[in-house]
Amino acid sequence: MKKKKNLVAKLRLGIQVFFLVLIASISLNHSLSAYGISIPLLGSASLHAVCPFGGVVSLYQLATVGSLVKKVHEASLVLMGIAFFLVILVGPAFCGWVCPLGTVEELIGKIGRRMFKKKYNTFIPASMDKYLRYLRYGVLVWVVYVTATTMQLVFADYDPYYALFNFWTGEVPLTAMVILALTLIGSLFIERPFCKYGCPYGALLGLFNKVRIFTIRRNASTCIDCKACDRACPMNIQVSTAGAVRDHQCITCLKCTSEAACPVSETVELMAGTFTVKTLEGVSMEKEGAK
Repeated sequence: MKKKKNLVAKLRLGIQVFFLVLIASISLNHSLSAYGISIPLLGSASLHAVCPFGGVVSLYQLATVGSLVKKVHEASLVLMGIAFFLVILVGPAFCGWVCPLGTVEELIGKIGRRMFKKKYNTFIPASMDKYLRYLRYGVLVWVVYVTATTMQLVFADYDPYYALFNFWTGEVPLTAMVILALTLIGSLFIERPFCKYGCPYGALLGLFNKVRIFTIRRNASTCIDCKACDRACPMNIQVSTAGAVRDHQCITCLKCTSEAACPVSETVELMAGTFTVKTLEGVSMEKEGAK
C-alpha cells in the first residue's frame, strides 16, 4: 500500500513540475524573443496564449463584437474548451494537477508544514474560513463584468499567476506583485491561499463539482473514521463525513483517496456510479468489486 501511495504522489508531482517548467519556459522564451533568442520547440507562444481563463473572459466580446479581448490569443479558447471538458468529467483537475501557481503555493506549503507541523493550514478559524471561501466568486463576477464592459484584460493588473512568470520583465503592475507576495507568504501558513480565497478561474471550475461525472466517494461501510482523508485535503474539506465530495473547493488532487492517504483499500475513491478509476493503471476502469 505504501508503495502505491508513493507512486500516486510521484505521478502527480511529476505532472505538476512538467507544467510549471513548461509555462516558465514559455514566458522566458517570449521575453527572449525581443533579443532575437528563442528556446527550441516553443515557437512564439506567450503566457496569454496558454491561459484558459483568457478564453472565459473573452466570451462576451467574442459573442457581441466577434473579436477577442486585447492580449488574449485564440489558443486560449481551445484550452478553455479542453479545461471545460475535463472539469465536467473529473472536476477541477486543472487546479490540482496543472496550474503552476497552485504548484508553487503547494511547494511553499511544504516548508510551512515543516515549520508549523499540525498547526499548519489551521490558522484561520473554520467559522471565518467558510465565508472567506466565497470571496473568489466576487472576484470572478468583478473580472467578467469589468472585462466585458472595458474590453480590456483588467485582471492582468492583479493576477499573481501573471506576476509569477513575468516579474523579471518590469511590465508587471505593483498591484499584481503585491498580491503575488501575499500569496507566497500566505502559503507558509495556509495551503493554497489564492486558490481558496482569490482565484476566479478556480471559482468557475469549482461550480462543476456539483455536476461532474467522476467524483470522490467514501464507502461508509469500510470507513474506520480515522480522518486521514480530512488531514490530507489541502482545501480543508471534511471528506470523512461525505458520501460523495461535491464541495465547490475540491481540486481533484486525490490526496484523500485510498491510493494516497486513506489506510483502507477501496474506501475513498474517484468513481462514477459503480465504476472506479484506478489511477495507477492509466485510464482503465473496472466495476467496483470485480476482481
